[in-house]
Amino acid sequence: MNQVISIGKQDFASLREGNYFFVDKTHFISEWWESGDDITLIARPRRFGKTLNMSMLNCFFSHQYAERADLFEGLSVWEKEDYRAIQGKYPVIFLSFADVKQDNYRDAIYKIKKIIANVYQQFHEIGRSEALTEVQRRQFMNVTADMDDVIAQSALQDLSYYCYLYYGRKAIILLDEYDTLMQEAYIHDYWDKFTSFVRGLFNSTFKTNPYLERALMTGITRISKASIFSDLNNLVVITATSERYAECFGFTEKEVFQALELFDLGEQKSSVKAWYDGFIFGSKKDIYNPWSITNFLKEGQIRSYWAATSSNGLINRMIQTASSEIKTGMETLLNGGQIEACFDEQIVFEQLDRDENAIWSLLLASGYLKADRVEYRGMTMEPWYYLSITNLETASMFSSMFKSWFGITQSSYNGFMKALLSDDIEAMNHYLNEVIMATFSFFDTGSDCSETDEPERFYHGFILGLIVEQWENYRIRSNRESGFGRYDVMMIPRERSGKHLPAIVMEFKVHNSRKEQTLEETVQAALQQIEDKHYDAELLAQGFKKAQIHHYGFAFQGKKVLIAGESGL
Repeated sequence: MNQVISIGKQDFASLREGNYFFVDKTHFISEWWESGDDITLIARPRRFGKTLNMSMLNCFFSHQYAERADLFEGLSVWEKEDYRAIQGKYPVIFLSFADVKQDNYRDAIYKIKKIIANVYQQFHEIGRSEALTEVQRRQFMNVTADMDDVIAQSALQDLSYYCYLYYGRKAIILLDEYDTLMQEAYIHDYWDKFTSFVRGLFNSTFKTNPYLERALMTGITRISKASIFSDLNNLVVITATSERYAECFGFTEKEVFQALELFDLGEQKSSVKAWYDGFIFGSKKDIYNPWSITNFLKEGQIRSYWAATSSNGLINRMIQTASSEIKTGMETLLNGGQIEACFDEQIVFEQLDRDENAIWSLLLASGYLKADRVEYRGMTMEPWYYLSITNLETASMFSSMFKSWFGITQSSYNGFMKALLSDDIEAMNHYLNEVIMATFSFFDTGSDCSETDEPERFYHGFILGLIVEQWENYRIRSNRESGFGRYDVMMIPRERSGKHLPAIVMEFKVHNSRKEQTLEETVQAALQQIEDKHYDAELLAQGFKKAQIHHYGFAFQGKKVLIAGESGL
């Protein structure tokens, strides 16, 4: 009888007790312990087994599981006699910041204090113990959700000391999803004040804590040391491009294929590989997302499981407001291509608005892009990353993200796309004006779109989201050279679509009252530019006939748009 798959179970003990499907990752215990590192930070995408691995470490080292050797019998770590001797021998302080998602500073700080207070309750016997002095017992009892900031910042260091007095051993601290609260602080604009509190908490817990045996933190991103880990010199950071722990998070292809055979799904290997393979950690390729694989094993159907479990708010916002160069890179990626980018893998949130390349760092850390290789160039050894979309599931995530921008006016959006592909100019104008009225306030970054200094930034973001659903039928390109200039958008039919679709060239112009009196003049200028600059050259070189190419000029003025077209010239 096959094992039962339990979706979303992140407690190691209950997983083992219920004999649920489990891929043995206990080699992580020995790899981490034998590293000898004081403080380790491991960045991996969401749903990659980080919480389960942290729970596994807790069950292995914690005094609370001293009599639970049965949880590890038959697993790889139990084959090592030395590790049997240290199972259940340490005080372990295990906490998670996964739920710190408040939209304001006051509530976020209160939530952190509540989490710390709940951890103290797990050690309530220490608070009543004679190992502590009367003063220390009172201090222990003062750790509540209503404690002041100073007490909260030193609370985990104090608990380490109390554990040392009670157990006679230094504590292991496990902090899961350490960066969730930082992303929320940035998104909701309480970053500066919040980082001051978190910096004090982390420095007290990890930097100046003499009663700390080891510490491990997990999260999605590697946040700048200057932001919250100032002067923490003993921090070892493991990112997606690090070699260490490469097979400890996520499933290897061997593990996936064995599971498929176990659940009589072996004939689906090629589809599973196309959809869910592609993650790379260090030089280890063919890593699969555990969430997608376990859901597939349970349901037996190819679906977008992992990509559908997050709102991707920060990434969404950064792509919408990115420059035309970033959007050109996105188009290359969506068309199955590869881009080169130089960036720092550490996230400096306060610089996200100033350093556009940070979007690539965030997409790599989140798992939506993979680094096929990293090349270090020049005397300063700057890292250059060769990036591509991870797999079909992540490609579908981008498509869904862009489509969601137009979800509030889906019928008009569908109408516009149908009109575009059938060369119905009148319908295109009708539907696109409806879309614009409903969505431009959502896209606009604050300035009048008719007067913005960089209209391409605004309109390329809009058009990318509008037409990306066609990526299976078209190669979508923008701001590329063809003829004697750079066109705005080109849609090149894919031969495999078999739908005999037209090739499309688009040119956008923002109405300039100093040059044109009306939108009609502006849209004609856009069409004339396509002709004068010979933007068809790229398509003609690929074998398209003039009759297969449609030209469209778009003239924008605030929330008004006028489209004119010419085809078969």
